Amino acid sequence: MFGLAPDWLLEDGRPLATATVLSHPEQLDRLRSACPEAAPTAVLAGDPCYDRILAAIPQRDRFRRALGVGPGQRLIVVSSTWASRSLFGGDPAGGADEPGAADLLPWLLSRLAAELPADEYRTAAVLHPNIWYGHGPGQVQAWLDSARRAGLEAIPPLDGWRQALIAADCVLGDHSSVTYYAASIGVPVVLGAFPQEDLDPRSPVAALGRSAPRLLRRGSLRAQIDRAIDAHHPDRYKALAEQTSSSPGESAVLLRRLFYDLMGIPEPEAHPALLDPLPLPPYTPTRVTAPIRVLVRQLSADPPELAVTRYAVVGDAPDPDPAPDPAAPAGTAYIAHSAADEETRETGRLSVADVVVRRAAEDDARLGPPAAWASEALDRYPYCGLVAYVDGPDRCVVRTREGDLVRLSAATDPDGRPDLCDPAVYASALHAWLADGHTLDAALPAITVRTGTAAHHVTVEPLPQPPPTPPSAGSHASDSASSTRSRSAPIRSPFSS
Repeated sequence: MFGLAPDWLLEDGRPLATATVLSHPEQLDRLRSACPEAAPTAVLAGDPCYDRILAAIPQRDRFRRALGVGPGQRLIVVSSTWASRSLFGGDPAGGADEPGAADLLPWLLSRLAAELPADEYRTAAVLHPNIWYGHGPGQVQAWLDSARRAGLEAIPPLDGWRQALIAADCVLGDHSSVTYYAASIGVPVVLGAFPQEDLDPRSPVAALGRSAPRLLRRGSLRAQIDRAIDAHHPDRYKALAEQTSSSPGESAVLLRRLFYDLMGIPEPEAHPALLDPLPLPPYTPTRVTAPIRVLVRQLSADPPELAVTRYAVVGDAPDPDPAPDPAAPAGTAYIAHSAADEETRETGRLSVADVVVRRAAEDDARLGPPAAWASEALDRYPYCGLVAYVDGPDRCVVRTREGDLVRLSAATDPDGRPDLCDPAVYASALHAWLADGHTLDAALPAITVRTGTAAHHVTVEPLPQPPPTPPSAGSHASDSASSTRSRSAPIRSPFSS
């Protein structure tokens, strides 16, 4: 039993520690069985980590916004411990046609990127510190690189993982304490790896393995995640939560009392024993620098309403044919196009992207103002139909190939907070509207853009044209591309009727 075995607790047959802190009596029962020599040192003093999580649960909405999770989005946290049969180490139980032991986590992350629409799901990874420091941060970052370019947030190994658990809609995990903490606070859990034979069958973690659903590699990951979330009841793991700590909220008092007793001095009566609250993490919006495949379907022409679904394209494989919107009627026609961040590593994609996006402050002297960058970008990428300069969490400036300059701004929520949807979505919606033969005037003064179940009301505001600049080299190519673009028919998805 990891942590309670004699190898961990004894030296020359005697206890290493003066006090062995346990969080629940069930651990004391197992300690007496596994290592009776250490049982006299046991002290029940709760769990300070769990107490900090419990105290911060009311901050869940703030943690979600800090991670860039907006209304209608689902946050999926991938959690792994460091053991060889963990989610990171790889579960060798798969069949011959399934990923090997060393390939499980990369396979899972690439599947999540391919299956989960970028604007309906947010993904984050919580990896055990031993993974980061055992292999080195550079190696771990390299392993996560493709997933990060597809929008994955790599949570630092020591800070931020508790906030991510509180904010999560689902945790894909293994036999780690992080996965157990998630279940204990009512978060849906799906087990991607779980070496049941490595655990004490009497432990609460082993009980979690017997009750939580397992990830099936041959099925749709999105369907399994959605099913786990939709079918979950907050009290599903209530019995396990009760075994997390026998003294919830009291660990600071119990631990300080123990420490001062060990030192043989009285506690300071004037200062209460308190734990530091979990801090609000910095705002980290989703950033997808991998190429993006976009499917748009028109829901209404008057007033304009469009549903946008975007998928990150990762790896060297050909662009996948993304699944059509499950809410769309059979035979629905899609306007498909590609989008690329100007800072993408796949620079070759910029020359063929339909929409090119740049993210910077409006007054960034290196790039701005937005209108100037947009004009230069149309010359630089002569085959794109629209460029977008994202200069805020809920807005962007776009210029069309025809030369129209407009600002797209999403309405705030009822509390006045900005819409957290990526403004590049609004640019793709407008591009599809124009590519389908509609005029810009028909999009004024606003369009509605839907991403999954969320509706974003976007103002379309024409901007004054900047003074003309002298023609640059390549302007003839730009004019030619503009003429070709305006005559081309909209691209239809293979899902079209």
